Amino acid sequence: MATTSTYTVTGMTCGHCVQSVQTEIGKIDGVTSVDVDLASGRVVVAGRAPISDADIAAAVDEAGYEIAG
Repeated sequence: MATTSTYTVTGMTCGHCVQSVQTEIGKIDGVTSVDVDLASGRVVVAGRAPISDADIAAAVDEAGYEIAG
């Protein structure tokens, strides 16, 4: 069962930022796609099963950014 979750990531300012977030989230087991919109900070994560918010937050943190609370 595929699922999609949307997050808002703060602090991204360039294409490299987008790539970093995509790469880190993409490493999470079960993630099938990561769509990042730089202008809005919106990140849409699709997976084969629900991905925990904690896993997404940890990956975003690893990339050097944070999810807007």
